[in-house]
Parts: sequence; C-alpha cells; structure tokens
Amino acid sequence: MSTYEKKIRELVQDEALANEILYVLNNEIAASESNSISAFAASNCNFFLKTQTYKNDGKTEITFSESGKNVTGYSSEELNQMPAGFNSLIVKEDILKFKKFQTELKENSDNNFTTINYRIKTKDGKVIWLREIFSRTFDSAGKLKKVESALFNITDFIELESNLVKLQEQYKQKNAAKDRFISIVSHDLRSPFTSLLGFSEILLKESDLPEEERREYLEYIYDAAKSELELINDLLDWSRLQTGKIKIQSQRINLKSAVSSAISILTGNAIRKDVEIKTDIPDKLFVLADERLFHESVKNLIANSIKFTPRGKKIYVSGNKFKEGVIELVIRDEGIGIPEKEQHKIFRLDEKFTLDGTEGEKGSGLGLALVKEIIDKHNGKIWFYSKENEGTEFHITLPEAKNKILIVEDDTESRRIIRRLVLKYLADSDIIEASNGYEALTQTERELPALLITDHEMPLMNGKQLIEAFQKKTAKNIPVIIISGKLDQELKKEYTQMGVAEILTKPIDQDLLNETLKRLFLKSE
Repeated sequence: MSTYEKKIRELVQDEALANEILYVLNNEIAASESNSISAFAASNCNFFLKTQTYKNDGKTEITFSESGKNVTGYSSEELNQMPAGFNSLIVKEDILKFKKFQTELKENSDNNFTTINYRIKTKDGKVIWLREIFSRTFDSAGKLKKVESALFNITDFIELESNLVKLQEQYKQKNAAKDRFISIVSHDLRSPFTSLLGFSEILLKESDLPEEERREYLEYIYDAAKSELELINDLLDWSRLQTGKIKIQSQRINLKSAVSSAISILTGNAIRKDVEIKTDIPDKLFVLADERLFHESVKNLIANSIKFTPRGKKIYVSGNKFKEGVIELVIRDEGIGIPEKEQHKIFRLDEKFTLDGTEGEKGSGLGLALVKEIIDKHNGKIWFYSKENEGTEFHITLPEAKNKILIVEDDTESRRIIRRLVLKYLADSDIIEASNGYEALTQTERELPALLITDHEMPLMNGKQLIEAFQKKTAKNIPVIIISGKLDQELKKEYTQMGVAEILTKPIDQDLLNETLKRLFLKSE
C-alpha cells in the first residue's frame, strides 16, 4: 500500500468511499503519466511509442506516436498502409530474427518486459538501429491483449560500441606487437656482450698475443660497443617520442641547408667507401619541422644509403614541391636493394629486419622505425621503392613552411600598422598577433615563428622577458626586431647583447623596417 493510499484510508473511515476516491485518483495519475510520456515522445526525434492491440475478431490495431515520423520518416497512416506494416521497414538480414521474437512475445508470458535490437531502413534510405522495449498485457486466460513498446534510435550508440570494439582490438594488436618488440630488443641488447666480454677476457688473460690479433679483437669490441650505443640511442629516442617526452617544436627550416648539414656529418663515411652523394634541392624550399628531429631522420636515411651502396656508386638527394603546401625529399641510392619478401618489415618494430652493409657495417635495426615515427609526428608521410641489386628510393613529404611572423604589441592600432607594413614587404607571410607575452608564448606552443617583432613596454611581460622565454624554449635563436618609443641606451645595450637583430623607434621608419626584413629573410634563404 502506497503512502498516499494509506493516508486516504486513515482520513476516510468509510471503506467503500475510500475505494471510490482511490479509483478516481489512480486513473487520473495513470492518465497523467501516459500524457507525459506521449508528450515526451512527440517532442523527441530519437524516440517514439508503438501500441499493438489484439482484437477479439483476430485483427491487430497498431498505432504510433507522432514522433515516429521524426525517426522513420513515415507517418502512422503510411506505416499502416504498407503490406507488412511497420515490419516492411526492417532490413532483410534482421526480419527473421524479429519475426521469431514476435512469436515468442505472444506465446511466452513469463517476462513482462523484454527488449530487441534491429535495423530499419528510413524513408530517406538510411539504415538505422532501433532498440524496442516491450511491455505486454495478458487477459485472465493468459492471452495476449496489448503490447506497448518504446522504440529508441540507438545508431550512435551502436557505432560507438563498434568503434570501441575496433579500438580494443587495435590495442590488443599493439600490445602483442610491443611484446614481440621487447623480446627482439632484449635479445639485441644482450647479443653484443658476447663479443665485448669474450674478446675482453682474451685480451686480459693472454698478454703475449701478436699485435695484429690484439688489434683485430679491439676492433671487434669497438664495433660491438658502437652497435650497442646506436641501438640504445634509437631506443631512447623512440621511447621518448612514444611517451611525449620529446616535444615537437616545428619551425621554418631551409631544406637545402638541413640536408647539407646531415651530409657533412656523413662525408667521412662516404669518402671511405668511395660513394658520391649528389644533391639537387632548390634554395628556397622550406619545411615545417623540428630541426633536431628532422636532421636525425635525414642523417639516418643517408647513412643507410651509404651503408648499402657498393664502392664507386652514387646516392642522389633531391627536393621539390610535391603539391600545394607539401614538400617532398627523395633519397635514392644505387645499392643492393631490399628483398621483396622483407619489405613489409622495414618500418615495423615487431618484425625486425637487419642486413649488414656492403662492407659488413652493422646497424640497430630500429633506425627506419624511428624515422617513420618522427615523420608521422610531423604530419608527414614516408614510403619507399626498392629492387634487389638496383637500389632503394625513400620519399618523405612534410608541410611547407611559410614566413610565420609573430607581432606582439598591446596597442591594437600599432599592431595593425606593423602588420600592414610587414605584409607590404613580405606578402606571403603568415602573421600571428598577440597583445602580451603570455599570449604570444601560448600561440607558438606547437610552432615557432621565423621572426618575432615586439614592443618593449607591455603588461604582464616586457620585451626582454619575452625574448628570454623564447630562448629557454628553443636552442635556436629566433630573429627579433624591437619596436618601442621608450628605450634608453642601457636597454638598447642589453637588447643588443641578447642578439636582437634591430631596434626601431616609434613612429616606425618604413624604409629601415623594409631593409631589416630583407636582410633577415635573404639571410635565412
């Protein structure tokens, strides 16, 4: 007995009168609840009601709430006029399941509430998922009289569930790959110690070894130690990239300069093998990349080419525009190539593939996987073509970098004037604007500017503090132009010592600004 029913019986002593009052109240509450549900259904585009009433003459009357049209696209009248009624919407693959469910619904009265998920095709041709929750009413003889159901569009939930299952499977595969990777790496980390300990022991115990043999053993030890160090360095870099401990600090890099820098480190290796490296990269190609990581990637690829290229052969390094906004770097060698059956392992960590170089050079086997990780982090792509005894050709694409210039000025009008003057001289530049130092640092978190133009006197952080913050943020000094109306000789001296490219006073000398911009960008190009 509910609380309100108990209270009414206490207040109304006459049992017949109390029963009559309760009967009226219960009917009113039921009607109110029904009206509320119907109103909710009518206003909801993902939910509607369906009622099936079974008549004594064997006929079935089916009604739908108005919101059924929002979900299916069909009105109640249109649905009832279809050959199989609402069942006409159910997709072919689910109709058998649904009919079997309907049979059980009529015959089994054990569970009053039951649920089924199935798909229907809406009026506009879309296939959606419905969840139908049934409530049944039986007469005293156990015969089904009415089925009331609520139907929910659960397409988004099904898709989410499917995506989660796929994600779970991907994580399983990644974990399995990592397990295989750890197994491979643990073996590779142990292997060099056989040479290190074995030859070291011989050198320690056999003092009368001939000098030639002693030198040979030392070379074995040196090679094993070098391979071990290379493997550990590659492992550390890969791990830091995976965990986010290495932050990508993208900036505008001259492609020709970056490649030349990488080649200069490897020149000794190339000369020793009599391998010629030829480059063909236009002067004014710029990529958006982290300078250290990009340098590491290019060095790794060219070092690989030298390793697998026989004496007297050539390596070709070229760069060009791949498409609008994308730069391509190609490294092609005349080396021994990669066997076709092994090519799928090249960028993988769980299926390590290593080859000795043409003169027995060793490698960690992780270099190319590391390069791919770096290029992926830069939103770039890497792929290759290779044929045994003909050579290998690696392609890298990276975003093209425009002149990104950061203007930091708290006065809106002054900022607008500086912007207009900069674009007058460097029309293809991307301008970033900030009203204070903190805003400037936030806006350049991912990508460093090619040039910083800042006022000295600003709220929260002055020009000196901003430059110091940028110098802590990156090892590379960003060119800086100071524009200010109030600078004494002491401040100018301090700015000069900080490496500021130019100090301009307000009002701005347009010719001097133009000359400064030309000098800075011609130098970088």
